[in-house]
This record gives sequence, structure tokens and C-alpha cells, in this order.
Amino acid sequence: MDTVTRDGLVLDVLDDGPADGEVVVLLHGFPQDATTWGRVAPHLHRAGLRTLAPHQRGYSRGARPRRVSAYSLRELVDDVVAVIDEAGAERVHLVGHDWGGGVAWALAQRHPDRVSSLVVLSTPHPAALFWAIRHAGQLRHSWYMLVFQLPALPEVLLARLLRSGAMERWGVPAQDSRRYADRLGRASALRGPINWYRAAFRQALRRVVPGESKVAVPTTYLWGAKDPFLGRAAAERTARHVTGDYRFLEVDADHWLPEREPELAAREILRRVAALSADA
Repeated sequence: MDTVTRDGLVLDVLDDGPADGEVVVLLHGFPQDATTWGRVAPHLHRAGLRTLAPHQRGYSRGARPRRVSAYSLRELVDDVVAVIDEAGAERVHLVGHDWGGGVAWALAQRHPDRVSSLVVLSTPHPAALFWAIRHAGQLRHSWYMLVFQLPALPEVLLARLLRSGAMERWGVPAQDSRRYADRLGRASALRGPINWYRAAFRQALRRVVPGESKVAVPTTYLWGAKDPFLGRAAAERTARHVTGDYRFLEVDADHWLPEREPELAAREILRRVAALSADA
């Protein structure tokens, strides 16, 4: 399938691998897109798995609502459930990086019956992240989230940065940086992705902290010790919020794990799939 339609919005989906394989859903982060998984997915296909990587709400050209409220976590989770339904899968192996990791945590909490296993790259459990913002200095890593609350200006400035190759200076490989800039290097294209941050901030102001419930599905969490955006306190505290079989892997890497550590990511995904197959 190439697209999934939900509530009048059309999400583009990269659907690849054996059509009859177990389904792995891959959720990208910011300011990336579904091609983030281009080095990870082939490893999964060779193992007989089918991958679905949606360009998420705000990133797909046919799914860019203007209202901030349209980017609530509930809407983002329901988009992914629609992708799973369209694929005809009852349960999937769920993988997310950065903001995609946040959506993956929430989906595993709200719909554990649809998730066979969970692998999250970089992003701590949301409750651990909120705790670290309040108590452990995470705010100095997340200062840009406050800047993103300004109207219009963040889109203009970030579009210029993306077009200037800033992501290469942040550690993203050049070919990936150029590809992301092609999609998001205009202020109009960044409105939706930045609205993810605005919606989350509004929820926090209402003391609606996402992810208070614990995750019961088998979970692997990969965190780069050199991540400039997500600090150690939240990463280590994440274990408190998982009751299922849990594996925490600290790696000598930065934030951009799908692009820079694809073999590692694929190995951990396959490890989770194999463990479930052995238990079946």
C-alpha cells in the first residue's frame, strides 16, 4: 500500500519487504521523514519481515492540518493504528525514533493488544522525560522546545537552517540532510512538524502528562550516550515505566541512530522478533 486515508488526511507510506511477512511499523522523528529507515529496513526484509514506514501527520503532503490541536498525541497514535488496520495486521512489531518513539510509547500503552514488541531509539518513556525536565536538568537539553512555541518565527528560522545544511553540522549524514531539507526546507512545510511540539506543550500546561501508565509489552530501548537532546537521567529512569521484558542498551553514539547505527538498530529489532518466535 502507498497511502492510508484517515479523517480526510492522506498519509504516504513506504511499504516494503515480503508481503506475507510479519509486520514492523517504523516511525520517524523530527526533522526527518520515513526515509530515515532506509538503511535499517533492508536488514529486516532479508529476515522475511514486511516494513511499513509512514510519513507521519504534518510530513505527508496530504496530511498537513493547520490547527495545533490536530497534532495531539491521541491523533498521532490513531494515525498509526489506521496504518496497521489498512495493512490487515492484528499485531505488529513497533519501532520509533525521536518523536516517532514518543508515539510508539503511547501506542504501546493505549493499544498493547496491537503491539507484539516495542523498540525505541533515543526517546525515553514520556513520564521519565517529564520527570527529568522538572528534576534533572533535561530542560537545558530541550530549550528549543520553548522556542518552538513562538508563532511563525521557528518555521522561518528552521527552514533556513535546513537549507543551509545545518543537520550535517548536527551529525546527520549529508545525503540524509539534503533529502530531509527537500521535504521540510520551507516554512509552510514545517508548520505541521513544529505543531507537534506546540500540541505537547499545551498538554503539559494542562498537566496532561502523556504516558503515565506503564508499558507491558516486551521492550528494547536504545540510547546514545552522546545524545545532545535527550539526557541520561530520563534514559535511565525509563526502566521504571516498563513492566514487560525490558532491555536497555546504551551505545557510544549520538541522537541519529537510524542513520548512523542502522545495523545495531536492525539487530535489536530482529532480536525482539526472534525472542517472540522462540516463545511461540
